[in-house]
Amino acid sequence: MTELRRIGKSDLSTVPLILGGNVFGWTADQATSFAVLDAFVAGGGTVIDTADVYSAWAPGHVGGESETVIGAWLKTRGRRDDVVITTKVGLLPIDGGKGLNPAHIAAAVEGSLRRLGTDYIDLYLAHRDDPDTDQDAVAQAFDALVSAGKVRVIGASNFTADRLESAVAAQDSKGLARYQALQNEYNLLSREAYEGAVQDYVVAQDIGMTPYYGLASGYLTGKYRSAADVKGARAGNVGKYVEGNGPRVLAVLDAVAAAHGASLAQVSLAWIAAQPGITAPIASATSVAQVEDLLGAISLRLTPEDLTALDTAGRVSVPV
Repeated sequence: MTELRRIGKSDLSTVPLILGGNVFGWTADQATSFAVLDAFVAGGGTVIDTADVYSAWAPGHVGGESETVIGAWLKTRGRRDDVVITTKVGLLPIDGGKGLNPAHIAAAVEGSLRRLGTDYIDLYLAHRDDPDTDQDAVAQAFDALVSAGKVRVIGASNFTADRLESAVAAQDSKGLARYQALQNEYNLLSREAYEGAVQDYVVAQDIGMTPYYGLASGYLTGKYRSAADVKGARAGNVGKYVEGNGPRVLAVLDAVAAAHGASLAQVSLAWIAAQPGITAPIASATSVAQVEDLLGAISLRLTPEDLTALDTAGRVSVPV
């Protein structure tokens, strides 16, 4: 992670929380997004995560909404040198194409730079593996962006251990820019995309893991205690937890949170941060109060007994 630690003015190895930008321009309008970003930076946060595809899934949206809001905030506040911006490529179609085709990567980065209003991206990630594109070609395409100064560090997202290893091998074989970060799903209730082979590989290779869905789409905040609570923009993602071992995990979270005078969200993020290979978890907020609560995870230190109890509760299988 040597290169990863040099991006921007921040050292990712000391940043315990990354602000997720998927809500900007979607469930958080521009004014709310600006307030959240202001509160995050005021609280010591520096790393902001987004993607070109955010939030193309919303009615009337085409993608790029989050980057556009962040770009407007950067311009208005003049904070570009104070923050680390991470964004992703591969899921937003351009002229009918998507994935990690070199031509698509080259076109997509220009769109992200334009929307963000910047001439460089600190960390640029392949949003999803593309088995239809040769990994040597992908490696060359990302290296070209680094060589041109448009991207400082590259990473991957939603990769299996085998595909991450082969991608890094393709980069190393030609001395090209190397993946320094990984962004897979990981939280107390969703473990399979990281634990095991992926975790073993990133730890061995010193690749920083920055997991998304750290709060399981809000379930681990305690917002959804029963089926009757499952509503709202993210409701479709949390039903499986309500029906599975989610209540058991919430019960342990309740106990640990009470012992520390902390919120469930803070405990959930602190658990992630304590796991091997984790650089920092990602969490999003749609209000100043939420982001201030999330920042409280920075100073929370769980005991070995806390970690064991949470780990055990979260290992009960959840139906898919």
